[in-house]
Amino acid sequence: MNIKLLVDGGAMKPGPALSQKLGPAGVPINDVIAKVNEATEGFKGMKVPVEIEVDTKTKGFEIEVSSPPISELLKKEAGIPKGSGYQGKLNSGNLSIEQVIKIAKTKMPGLLCNNLKTAVKTTAGSCATIGLLVESKPATQIGYDIDEGIYDEQINNEVTETPAEKKEELDNYFKTLKAAQDAKFQPSEDDAGKKKK
Repeated sequence: MNIKLLVDGGAMKPGPALSQKLGPAGVPINDVIAKVNEATEGFKGMKVPVEIEVDTKTKGFEIEVSSPPISELLKKEAGIPKGSGYQGKLNSGNLSIEQVIKIAKTKMPGLLCNNLKTAVKTTAGSCATIGLLVESKPATQIGYDIDEGIYDEQINNEVTETPAEKKEELDNYFKTLKAAQDAKFQPSEDDAGKKKK
């Protein structure tokens, strides 16, 4: 019997869905949860795809953990709990091309990409969906830059470490941008008053 789940990394809890699937097989649920949490410990704060293969005769089980979705890896890399709810209007973070390469390398085996450059472009595209900038630019612009070969050196050399000075520049750029965004998108007093009524 094969059970596919999307669990919180290192923090899976018992629930009705799991009980309904494992209960009839006679597999100890707490043992499964402990094993899954141990296997997904490194993905804390992320949703992780897990497959549980249960042998109904022996009551034994095996766990296979897949890499989290690109969006989860990007959020972790950016240090944000969730993406922007206003795609194209609000940005949620600012990644370096090196951070994007790092995630592309992690996800490459599961992507339909025949080389790292394409995987990096695909990963940058995912940045756009959760409002992340790359190199202080909209992620859609980075796709064009990748096509033009602007980041070929980093991609070809598989550079995954961002220089500290560059990281600081990206962080400072985003702090300034976030302050402007927060000021622009604050609900007006009229809106706040309407909500209270």
